[in-house]
Amino acid sequence: MPTIPSPSLPLLAVRALAFSRDDVLVFGPLAFSVDANEALLVQGGNGAGKTTLLRVLAGLLRADAGVIEIEGVAADAASRARHIAYLGHLPGLKADLSALHNLHYLCGLHGRRRTQTAEAALGITGLAGYEDAAVRTLSAGQKKRLGLARLWLSPAPLWLLDEPYANLDLDGIHLVNQMVQAHLRAGGAALITTHGAYAAPPVRTRLLELGKHAA
Repeated sequence: MPTIPSPSLPLLAVRALAFSRDDVLVFGPLAFSVDANEALLVQGGNGAGKTTLLRVLAGLLRADAGVIEIEGVAADAASRARHIAYLGHLPGLKADLSALHNLHYLCGLHGRRRTQTAEAALGITGLAGYEDAAVRTLSAGQKKRLGLARLWLSPAPLWLLDEPYANLDLDGIHLVNQMVQAHLRAGGAALITTHGAYAAPPVRTRLLELGKHAA
């Protein structure tokens, strides 16, 4: 399960964070924090910078200005690798490997909760029976569920979830909310981007509204 951060420090703290593309401001300056046992809902229309913000936090893009701290220390590649699990729009899966082999491969790269197994994660996310199915044969919804299985296996306490309800049916939406609830109960935290639909898992939640900018 996630390592519970110190109660005196937020798990994630951001100050004066800004990002531009082609000299056009995408977002910022932003200031916010996320504590353990808390979800931060990031809302905004197309072009508001929701995906870009998560990619900056994950270290996939470099901000123009600002500070990102994890448990009070400036974020670097090593601390991000330990603390952050990112679920983006692209599945990040190897199409010719099976669902189970993908999970084993990703756990080898990023680690695994000691109390969880890849087979159990497939069962939790509704993919029992698809262990040997090549990822290229899965539907968009099944690939999203496989991404959620990898998320569930991650030991990282901070989840960055970019439109996690996309390509999921009502059962899948309920699954995401259950996973977020369980993760927060165990001491984790989550940032969740959304256009607004299915946006409120029943957990301790704050809202960050991004203004609309050209992106």
